[in-house]
Amino acid sequence: MNVDILAIGVHPDDIELSCSGTLLQHIALGYKVALLDLTCGELGTRGSAELRLEEAAVASKMLGAVVRGNLEFEDGFFEHNQENLIKIIEMIRFLKPKIILANAVSDRHPDHGRAAKLVSDACFLSGLVKIETELYDEPQQPWRPDVVYHYIQDHNLKPDFVVDISPFMNQKLEIIQAYKSQFFDPESKEPETPISSKDFLEFIKSKNRTYGRPAGFEFGEGFTVARTIGVHSLFNIK
Repeated sequence: MNVDILAIGVHPDDIELSCSGTLLQHIALGYKVALLDLTCGELGTRGSAELRLEEAAVASKMLGAVVRGNLEFEDGFFEHNQENLIKIIEMIRFLKPKIILANAVSDRHPDHGRAAKLVSDACFLSGLVKIETELYDEPQQPWRPDVVYHYIQDHNLKPDFVVDISPFMNQKLEIIQAYKSQFFDPESKEPETPISSKDFLEFIKSKNRTYGRPAGFEFGEGFTVARTIGVHSLFNIK
């Protein structure tokens, strides 16, 4: 399988909250998108691992991704080690993405920054010939994505670039609400959390408006990148 973009999130709903507008925009342009969650989010205050997997499947279908997987790392306690790197490398070599979107390099939740480093390192190691992997009993060939972009999450990091998601903002909010266990539900009897309040979705919308405004967009999603960004034409920079 070859996809154009592989979006990776450590928890189900990370992708939807932070870069689903960008994914919707590229799917509309004809690109193939795959999703990969590293954990089931089992430490979340609300819901359960099983329920979040069901919600992730619904969100994936709404988004239009060609496939979604989950590596079932231990939420909160997964380590940056060879075993976990190999599991991510296997998925990279299977899906062969040109671009990978990964968690924020620094954030309130410690899993986010740790996952960002884990994914970034796996992308580099995936291109090394002497690291041998196999999937479904088939030996895999090395594959290194062209670039890794880190989406911005809770911390308001300064983006290296912003993607215009203005036509997709409402659709993004609908996809986020596929995670009924996590976000506002007047019928829910579960404990309140910082993201379950009624105004949280309005906060997400305002945040996307804040990132979009300096770039001349109504709504935008921000990304950071470790390497220097190159351009072919000054006339294609917004």
